[in-house]
Amino acid sequence: MPGTVKQRLQDYAAEVEEFLRGSLATAGIPARLRKAMEYSLLAGGKRLRPVLCLCFARMLGANGYAVMPFAVAFEFIHTYSLIHDDLPAMDDDDLRRGRPSNHKVFGEAMAILAGDGLLTEAFVLASTAYPVLPARAVVCATATLARAAGAAGMVGGQALDMAYTAKPGISLDELRDMQAMKTGTLIQAACICGAELARATKSDVARAGKYGQLIGAAFQITDDVLDVVGDEKTLGKPVGSDEARGKTTYPLLCGVERSMDLAKGFAAKAVAALSPFDGAEAEFLRDLALYIVDRAS
Repeated sequence: MPGTVKQRLQDYAAEVEEFLRGSLATAGIPARLRKAMEYSLLAGGKRLRPVLCLCFARMLGANGYAVMPFAVAFEFIHTYSLIHDDLPAMDDDDLRRGRPSNHKVFGEAMAILAGDGLLTEAFVLASTAYPVLPARAVVCATATLARAAGAAGMVGGQALDMAYTAKPGISLDELRDMQAMKTGTLIQAACICGAELARATKSDVARAGKYGQLIGAAFQITDDVLDVVGDEKTLGKPVGSDEARGKTTYPLLCGVERSMDLAKGFAAKAVAALSPFDGAEAEFLRDLALYIVDRAS
């Protein structure tokens, strides 16, 4: 797959996008609920999590077509989390990806239900990877996905984020652990699930997990920095919102320059974690780790 890493990411994301457009064809979803779900699901974005799942699966020998439904389940869960994060009871954001947040268009109740629907439908999608893929691999990966999305993962991280907001004295260790749960766990799980669906060796699954953990940290630190120095039009959301809400971030504790040094260090370690692998997907994943800290959005 030739071109810059940004172009290659867009090419991989286009595969995901094509599948997403027909992914809510389930009969019986009330029309307005479907519209609210699709409003956020089809709003664009990097599609990072499903792309990671697909790339690790392909790199380790799985058929990308077979893995696609499971990979897209990650985007369902990520989108649900964004809808709920934007709610007035959470981060109270009016914009997401350059347009009004779900609750500003459909109301709070429907936004909550849209998130609930996406979360649940994610596991319906994941289950359809069987029988094309072996049941054992699908069950194993589904358990990984559920743990990452649950109370000890993304949901727990959001709970900590709310508890830490406007609370003085949050340490760097507390911030790191909270971000690892809220953002990093689902990114890491996408990598692990790709390896598990490919029936990779334990050592290769561990390498996938290490890579995912490291780029998850680099991704969130870069997001923190972009909230300080980024461009609102490019980001598709207001800058400076973390400081306005009293959130503890890496730039607040370490400064922008030191934060970026930390992000680059994590990215370099992620590249090293892939040293045993070769091929187009491995090359892309190495380039992606470095791109994550150089992006503008």
